[in-house]
Amino acid sequence: MPVPASAPAGAAGLAIIPAMNAPTIIATRESRLALWQAEHVRDLLTQRFAMTVELLGMTTRGDQILDRALSKVGGKGLFVKELETALEEGRAHLAVHSLKDVPMELPAGFVLAAVLEREDPRDAFVSNQYANLAALPQGACVGTSSLRRVVQLLAMRPDLRIEPLRGNLDTRLRKLDEGGYDAIVLAAAGLKRLGLAERIRAVFEPGEMIPAAGQGALGIEVREDATALRATLAQTIDRPTWLSAHAERAVSRAMGGSCSMPLAAHAVWQGPRMVIDAALGDAAEPRNPLLRTQVQAVVASEAEAQALGQRVADALHAQGAAKYLPPAG
Repeated sequence: MPVPASAPAGAAGLAIIPAMNAPTIIATRESRLALWQAEHVRDLLTQRFAMTVELLGMTTRGDQILDRALSKVGGKGLFVKELETALEEGRAHLAVHSLKDVPMELPAGFVLAAVLEREDPRDAFVSNQYANLAALPQGACVGTSSLRRVVQLLAMRPDLRIEPLRGNLDTRLRKLDEGGYDAIVLAAAGLKRLGLAERIRAVFEPGEMIPAAGQGALGIEVREDATALRATLAQTIDRPTWLSAHAERAVSRAMGGSCSMPLAAHAVWQGPRMVIDAALGDAAEPRNPLLRTQVQAVVASEAEAQALGQRVADALHAQGAAKYLPPAG
């Protein structure tokens, strides 16, 4: 049988969906949080569809390169490439990702088959000494490697010293506990999923620190030609989160979609209306003023969600976003 034109290279003869009674394989990173996420999807598929599901753990380049900022070594795609290779080679059937780590443009032959109901999308303030951002002394050291967090922290507290913080969630908490930082900023969702909510001293409301596109949501990636599996996974989609993710990711895609760009985009629902807040900072000069916008519309389809995301990007461009963006090419 010929391989469909859309299939990834090397796909000939490999299993697109599991054979009868064969297990469905989930490719996952091996951090504690990634395994929790994969196990969550495994349990969902087992309970809802009586599927037999196994995990294939692997280490990605993003897990291995810990001495440099992601924006300087290839971006968040470093966390998904090895998982996509496992799908391409037929060693796995689906990959589970933190949606905020999924590049805005997937490689040819791959699709986002489902987005599950969102956990808390907010950023968390974590400290062993201080109750919140306002309590930090002048010049305090805060750990984060997210450019989005850096520019928003400096907009609130320009006196802070922001230092890089890489590694999985447990590694970041250990670095804080060893005294390397006065405070760190992490995604609230990851802490809650691992039963570490007690480490959260305060949360940043989206009006204070706008989350990243897709933050708090899990995305399931499969091969485009896995039609039967895609049909099954479509039944797990949480529609409000799915549409929000389409809109938020459309903002990022329209702005260039790079993790070297300090962009925040977060959608909330007010009845049938979707309201998107977005902010863009200057990576080269993080203390420059943030560009902010809010746009809303009635949204009932993926196309309407993406159109709203484009309007948000247009609004940022109207404020002069070009001077904050890296040169094209």
